[in-house]
Amino acid sequence: MVKDKLDIVYEDKDIIVINKPAHLLTVATEDEKINTLYHKVYEYLKRKNKNNKVFIVHRLDKDTSGLVLFAKNEKLKKELQDNWNDCVKTREYIAIVDGFVDPLKNTIKEYLRETSTYLTYATKDNSGKEAITKYEVTKRFKSHSILKINILTGRKNQIRVAMQNMNHPIIGDKKYGSNKNPLRRLCLHASKLELLDPRTNKLITFESKIPREFNIFEK
Repeated sequence: MVKDKLDIVYEDKDIIVINKPAHLLTVATEDEKINTLYHKVYEYLKRKNKNNKVFIVHRLDKDTSGLVLFAKNEKLKKELQDNWNDCVKTREYIAIVDGFVDPLKNTIKEYLRETSTYLTYATKDNSGKEAITKYEVTKRFKSHSILKINILTGRKNQIRVAMQNMNHPIIGDKKYGSNKNPLRRLCLHASKLELLDPRTNKLITFESKIPREFNIFEK
């Protein structure tokens, strides 16, 4: 994304899918109201037609890049959110993590809670919210591994906590155990979103290429 130019992956009369860059909030916080993906999409749609509206359907962490879906009407937004786990068939991420990951694939099931300082952690019992994370190693080197990750639940910082608890934190994730940051960003990218379109009951797939800067990890 250059300046305020949106990287639009898909758009029709009801939805718009954006490839969000790292370091950009999805929605406003108490400290930041304007410099958000939501605000940029809002301004883009208002320039096209002053009557256009936009509604956030889901979100990514500020430091995670990749696919974010917005609805252009409240009815569809509510339908998607109310049935999100049924509508969404694939939520795929690419992560670069520290170390040589073994085994090559696994499913991680944890129960997550959040501290008063907004740090997510896995409980020692099932008192938290269930989080299911599946990973598969696509490449691995002595110092790092490249993973394809699918989440079956959508908990806050779910992938980041799962990788930390495997002792393979995501590179660039100081909050969850990484002391490496060669790209000055979190090496996590939402690369694929596949969902059952409630308008047509057909499967639609959105994909985003792996960020170019991740290529430094291919050797």
